[in-house]
Amino acid sequence: MTAPGRRSSTFTRLLRHGFTDPSGAERLLESAELAPIKADPVLLDALGATADPDLALLGLVRLVEAQDGQAARRELLDTLIAAKPLRDRLLGVLGASAALGDHLARHPRDWQELVRYEPQDLHPGVEEFERGLASATDPVSLRVSYRRCLLSIAARDVCGTTDLAQTAAELADLATATLRAALAIAQADAPDDAALCRLAVVAMGKCGGHELNYVSDVDVIFVGEAVEGADERKAIQAASRLASHLMRICSETTVEGSIWPVDANLRPEGRNGPLVRTLSSHLAYYQRWAKTWEFQALLKARPVAGDLKLGEEYVATLAPLVWHAAERANFVPDVQRMRRRVVENIPVAEVDRELKLGPGGLRDVEFAVQMLQLVHGRADTSLRSGTTLDALKALAAGGYVGRADAVQLDEAYRFLRSMEHRIQLYRLRRTHLVPEEDTDLRRIGRSLGLRADPVAELNREWKRHAAVVRRLHEKLFYRPLLDAVAQLAPGETRLSAGAARERLVALGYADPAAALRHLEALASGVSRKAAIQRTLLPVLLGWFADSADPDAGLLNFRKVSDALGKTPWYLRLLRDEGAAAENLARVLSAGRLAPDLLLRAPEAVALLGDGDGGRGGLEPRPRAHLEQEILAAVGRAGGGEQAVTAARGVRRRELFRTAAMDIVASYGTEEHPAVADQGALVDRVGGAVSDLTAATLAGTLRAVVRAGWGETLPTRFAVIGMGRFGGHELGYGSDADVLFVHEPRDGVDEHEASRAANAVVSEMRRLLQISSADPPLLIDADLRPEGKSGPLVRTLRSYEAYYRRWSLVWEAQALLRAEVVAGDEDLGRRFIELIDPLRYPAEGLGDDAVREIRRLKARMESERMPRGADPTLHTKLGRGGLSDVEWTVQLMQLRHGWAEPGLRTTRTRGGLAAACAAGLLGGEDAAVLDEAWVLATRVRNAVMLVRGRAGDTFPSDGRELAAVGRYLGYGPGHVGDMLDDYRRTTRRARALVDELFYGA
Repeated sequence: MTAPGRRSSTFTRLLRHGFTDPSGAERLLESAELAPIKADPVLLDALGATADPDLALLGLVRLVEAQDGQAARRELLDTLIAAKPLRDRLLGVLGASAALGDHLARHPRDWQELVRYEPQDLHPGVEEFERGLASATDPVSLRVSYRRCLLSIAARDVCGTTDLAQTAAELADLATATLRAALAIAQADAPDDAALCRLAVVAMGKCGGHELNYVSDVDVIFVGEAVEGADERKAIQAASRLASHLMRICSETTVEGSIWPVDANLRPEGRNGPLVRTLSSHLAYYQRWAKTWEFQALLKARPVAGDLKLGEEYVATLAPLVWHAAERANFVPDVQRMRRRVVENIPVAEVDRELKLGPGGLRDVEFAVQMLQLVHGRADTSLRSGTTLDALKALAAGGYVGRADAVQLDEAYRFLRSMEHRIQLYRLRRTHLVPEEDTDLRRIGRSLGLRADPVAELNREWKRHAAVVRRLHEKLFYRPLLDAVAQLAPGETRLSAGAARERLVALGYADPAAALRHLEALASGVSRKAAIQRTLLPVLLGWFADSADPDAGLLNFRKVSDALGKTPWYLRLLRDEGAAAENLARVLSAGRLAPDLLLRAPEAVALLGDGDGGRGGLEPRPRAHLEQEILAAVGRAGGGEQAVTAARGVRRRELFRTAAMDIVASYGTEEHPAVADQGALVDRVGGAVSDLTAATLAGTLRAVVRAGWGETLPTRFAVIGMGRFGGHELGYGSDADVLFVHEPRDGVDEHEASRAANAVVSEMRRLLQISSADPPLLIDADLRPEGKSGPLVRTLRSYEAYYRRWSLVWEAQALLRAEVVAGDEDLGRRFIELIDPLRYPAEGLGDDAVREIRRLKARMESERMPRGADPTLHTKLGRGGLSDVEWTVQLMQLRHGWAEPGLRTTRTRGGLAAACAAGLLGGEDAAVLDEAWVLATRVRNAVMLVRGRAGDTFPSDGRELAAVGRYLGYGPGHVGDMLDDYRRTTRRARALVDELFYGA
């Protein structure tokens, strides 16, 4: 029985040596198996140096117990104590890998594999591994031999004898030897098939790149040819049987486990294509059908087994196609889209633990390096390595990647790959997820040399390296472009002008020469401004490249910087406020409208900074605040023109604010994805532009009255918003549809009052259309009684007389959207009271009136559609477009508004919701109509943002069409999907319009 004092001392020693279960460890140390060496101090020290001392001790006891006889046990224990290299390797493996501990317990003599390699022969190659697998004659013995070889690789790895690159290369060499052995077994099992064909096994992925993981699919492509005199069809069938057999040998699971799955899905047509093709068949596929990612995969192609001459011919034949892949249309967007798709497919619960595929993970490094290889490897053959770290080193040596960036990326990649290796080594399972349990994290951290607080240190180092990868992944493609135009220290390597142009073309810049000139103007020199620009531009260039018009983004940025470059706060804003730079990049490259507004008053860039909700100062301001500011500006101005100029200046700034908000919300940013509720975004834009228009009219009315009549006009005067203006649905390029109503003040002659009211309207229209740096605001009064033939302004009594005697049904329909927007509130309220019985007639519309509305709608469709326009893509008059939905809602309002108060709204979406609530149409039908109306409105907004002028149909220019698609959430190459989706959405809406409006 152990004395309590001694037990306490042992317990403390075990804790100090890293054991987490000292009681269990003490029992194992006292076991009969370790009795001969339990007192030897080197054992405890060696166990304490392992990743998991408890696991190492348990594995050692199991191994000793499994030895066949006392002599074998004594041999193991004596060698363990006497030979430090064996002790470190054996205990290191046992402390890092439960799976290899299980293997040693099943095959207890395999520990001797760990003393085979002396210091002068630490790194076996393929031939050495082939000798280790030579005795394997069937799948089971091959698995045992494979694990035996893996044991020696893991021992050198965990002891630090090999680094990450050497370990990964050894794993690839072992995979190569294993594929050769498996093919030999398959050929021995089917000698007739082997005699008919030549079969080459070409490794892809990490095996082909000589950088394999412990547990990974081994990606391959099979190439077959008939031997001389053999029938080609039969030969390929035979080769396919051999290839299938090889895959089964490696992939099938037995009591010894499996080796790894052999994955041939990178072959042409993937799993749907034939397993084996001839070389000519491969070539034909890649010449005609291959996608960009398939050429990217071929970067790592390496013949490893079978007919190596045929495999080398395969690689040599396809190499020219690989190194011209960057010339394909949409090359960089294709690669970037594939990367994004990988991230999007990660389950949400796992994305923060995904070491390989997540943001800042291993795939970010590999994608960035491969993309640079494909762009610059056409002319520079030194870049054509299939090994990531070798390729990164070559990219740095050639000046394609900054040296400091390359060093940081190399360190991060090595750390993350080493972490991945330790995770997989434990159970020899294919996983890239960082464990959640502290026990697992502690073992991984200790295995990487983090001993003070393994869990906290591991998490800190992991996050630090992931952040480095993410940051460098974003700038890797762009930073060297600045070096190409900047003054570098003597001896530093930089991109040549030709290489810089190649990279810009690959990024989507249509005029690389102009882009380089802009970069030189922005980044050259030793001023503080140039230094900050050099810091900002790598990331900005990436955001520009993510748009449909990178050239415009860069040009606009230069213009803004030229205008504001000497302003102290401008560059500080972009550098220090995370949202500002990205918001600016999105705005400058999204089209013409927002940049034009910004360049007329560049100081508005301040709105793009950080603020509530991460949207900066882009939240539209309430109408009351806008009106207060505009009226104050008008009050400070000298005359009418100066006052309206001030009002229009506020309008320009607020239009920019709204447009920028719309773009940022639609594109999304890294921290704030694109908004999901498109209907809410449409409402915000329509409401903001409508409020701004109302405030501008109020300010202009005040300025005109003050300039001509002082403080009081001889007649009360009100402006009634109509159409989209009254419905709070204005777009960026919309006119302001209005009616003007006045009422002479007491004692004022009606003719004098009328002259004053008309003078006010005329002056308002003139001042709002004067050519200036500010966009004009067009006032449209064509919805007034008698249309263009009627007087511009009427008295309230005149309106009452006209509507009582002459009003037509279309005028009642137009009045559904009438709302007071400026002027005398009491007069405006009385006007609304006057028209309510007209637009919400008691007992609804009669049948004749309904037929008349339907006739007017049909006539409008046939007569007003522009010649040559596609009716399936016209957002206003086309099938299922704005007019279809609006007239359907308005007919329900005319028929049922008298009985359903909810229908008495000027807003289309509000009317739809009220009709649904009243049971006039079903929820699904309302959703279909709402979706079509929102989509058509967004298209109109997008066209104005992109082209800088209004339009009711999709642009014909390819770049403008792509920009509209980007605004609507469609990536590069998906313009066709956008048009198809629009047609499908509006087709469904039109079917409902035929039923609900026309009664079909």
